[in-house]
Amino acid sequence: MKFAYKSIAVAALALTLSSAFAQKGETVKIALIDPQTGLMGPLGLNQMKSWQFFADKFTASNPSGVKFEIVAFDNKLSPAESLNAFKAALDQGIRYVAQGNGSSVAGALIDAINKHNERNPGKEVVFLNYAAVDPDFTNSKCSYWHFRFDADTSMKLEAMTTFMKDQKDVQKVYLLNQNYSHGHQVAKFAKENLARKRPDVQIVGEDLHPLAQVRDFAPYIAKIKASGADTVITGNWGSDLALLIKAANEGGYNGKFYTYYTGVTGTPTALGTGGAGKVYQVAYSHYNMGGQMGQWMADFKAKYNDDMFTGAVPSAFNVLSAAIAKAKSTDPVKVAAAMEGLKINNYNGEVEMRKTDHQLQQPLYLTVWQKADAKYPYSPENTGMTLAPVKEFPSYVSSTPTSCQMKRPG
Repeated sequence: MKFAYKSIAVAALALTLSSAFAQKGETVKIALIDPQTGLMGPLGLNQMKSWQFFADKFTASNPSGVKFEIVAFDNKLSPAESLNAFKAALDQGIRYVAQGNGSSVAGALIDAINKHNERNPGKEVVFLNYAAVDPDFTNSKCSYWHFRFDADTSMKLEAMTTFMKDQKDVQKVYLLNQNYSHGHQVAKFAKENLARKRPDVQIVGEDLHPLAQVRDFAPYIAKIKASGADTVITGNWGSDLALLIKAANEGGYNGKFYTYYTGVTGTPTALGTGGAGKVYQVAYSHYNMGGQMGQWMADFKAKYNDDMFTGAVPSAFNVLSAAIAKAKSTDPVKVAAAMEGLKINNYNGEVEMRKTDHQLQQPLYLTVWQKADAKYPYSPENTGMTLAPVKEFPSYVSSTPTSCQMKRPG
């Protein structure tokens, strides 16, 4: 009788193991739709390398035993080109889409994926958003098929202004942002947060400029200087931040910059040794985290002679891998259900994919541009400088409420 029980137990265990790894060996293709050419091309190419790098890392070790493959499409930062790329990805049978550069692009993709999934049951697609931070995507425009791994604008400004609240040298603020949804949201949340936390602070100027078109920011720097601003808040990224910082250095502007994307391709070089102690960044990771992230960054630099700064990419792979293992399937419908509410240990601590709106809840870090040293040695773009941590904000501090009314399938 004991033997019979043992046989049943062994058979049950074998069945459990075989079902747990039902998807083992399957290839999960992810369409990466981002710029590879134009002013934002250098950033897009760096992030394409990041997606390929982590596809290899997570193929070598993930709980579900699947293989990951990246299929990259150059969207030239255009929503229309992105929709063409999406159709091409569908023609190749790809069921996962990743994108990050430009909330205008993300908005077009969310809409297209919603319509496709409604019309094509059994061929659903999941959107892995790793950098488009317009808060609307997890509020009024939230979608069951969209999952965001970056922190949105409201979260970043919640953390940033929590720090600025105690900085008495912040008295006059200038808002300079790109003229599209993300830039508008940065300005909106900056004004709301400062009014709530530092009503004494004056907004002395506000400008919106065309996305990825300005080659000389000297006129904007002249306006900032004339306004008497001691601080600039900007959500600019890529060439728009690198060229802004370059103009500030050349124009002799000595105020502080509070940014989202100082560590991103081109900006460290534009800063050089200028701006030490004056340029801050708020983000979900930084160059001097050490541990698992430190090892990945060293491996990436050895492989590509480039800096890995998009920590939302390993976060996406980490959550996706865990969800595939939990769902025992690579079917996007089952994987989306498994990603909802999922908690995992990530390189930046425990994170949770909030079920209500599919916004990853995670710690944020404020860093400052300074000389690299023994304590904070990582030097992006071999500048001899680094972003050193100043303050960490736990998930509950940076978390912001959501108005999302999720429409779930079925």
